[in-house]
Amino acid sequence: MLLILAPLLLDAQTPDFGWLVGNWCTEPRNGATTCETWKPMDKGRMQGAGTTRAGTFVKTNEAMTIIVGESGTVFHAEPAGQKAADFPMRKFDPAARSVVFEDAAHDYPQRVRYWREGEALMAEISLLDGSKAMRWAFRRTPE
Repeated sequence: MLLILAPLLLDAQTPDFGWLVGNWCTEPRNGATTCETWKPMDKGRMQGAGTTRAGTFVKTNEAMTIIVGESGTVFHAEPAGQKAADFPMRKFDPAARSVVFEDAAHDYPQRVRYWREGEALMAEISLLDGSKAMRWAFRRTPE
C-alpha cells in the first residue's frame, strides 16, 4: 500500500518551483550573455541548464537538477570541468517565489539562491555569509 501512495505523498511534499520554469537570459555584459533553461518538475526532478556565451564561444556550461526526495530537496550542480556538488534546500518561500540552497562544506559557492523580482528571475551564488556574491538578473526569452 505504501508503494502505491508514495508518488502521491511526494507530489504533496514537492515545493512548487513553477516560477522558475522557462528560458531566461541576462543582458549582454562585457560581450557575454548568461542563459538558464528550467523544465517543469517531473517525478521529483527539475532539469536545468546554464550557459554563458561570448558571441558563439561557450565560456561556461552547467547542468543543474532540483531533486525532491525522501530526505528533502537538493540543488545538484554539474559545472563543466568541475566536480558535481549538492546543496540542500534551507529556505523556501512560495509566496515570495524564492529558494535558498546551502552547503557550508563546499568551497565556493556555499549558497545558491533564486528569487523573482516581478517578471525578472534573480540568481546569486556566494559564501554562506553572503560575501563574494555573484548575481544575475534574467529576463524571460522565447524558446
